[in-house]
Amino acid sequence: MFGEMRRKKQALPLETCEKILERGNSGVLALEGEEGYPYAVPLSYFYEKQKIFFHCARNGYKIEAIKRNEKASFCVIDQDQIVPEEYTTYFRSVIVFGKIRILESEEEKRRAIEKLAWKYAPEEPEEKRNQAVDREFAPLCMLELSIEHISGKEAIELVRKEGRN
Repeated sequence: MFGEMRRKKQALPLETCEKILERGNSGVLALEGEEGYPYAVPLSYFYEKQKIFFHCARNGYKIEAIKRNEKASFCVIDQDQIVPEEYTTYFRSVIVFGKIRILESEEEKRRAIEKLAWKYAPEEPEEKRNQAVDREFAPLCMLELSIEHISGKEAIELVRKEGRN
């Protein structure tokens, strides 16, 4: 179902892909837009056990796209170092494919937004995070992307540097 990576030497192991997803701050969610056009939008997220969670408004273009087609992909760029003298970049990225759904239950939604708040404000007291969650909870929508396929790739120069060549 998912194509094989052409440059297999540059493929990242699953564990590395998961670490990138865990430490990343943002990525680009791609959905099927209107009239078959791709729709890609940058989002903050958190990753946990083969699932990625996002927050958004309850309605809008993104929600309409999800209702039309639950298939999605999400890309996180871990490194993108420009090397002008080599006319290249030393990159590392991960892309996932899966199905996305709108969390309906209050418990699922609450758990997801609390984890997202903790990821982006771990130094804040729990009480302050909870107040922020309570204040924004009513109009909030949470999305869950269940991962079906993960692949990661890095520049050949990074592969050589790590001795995986």
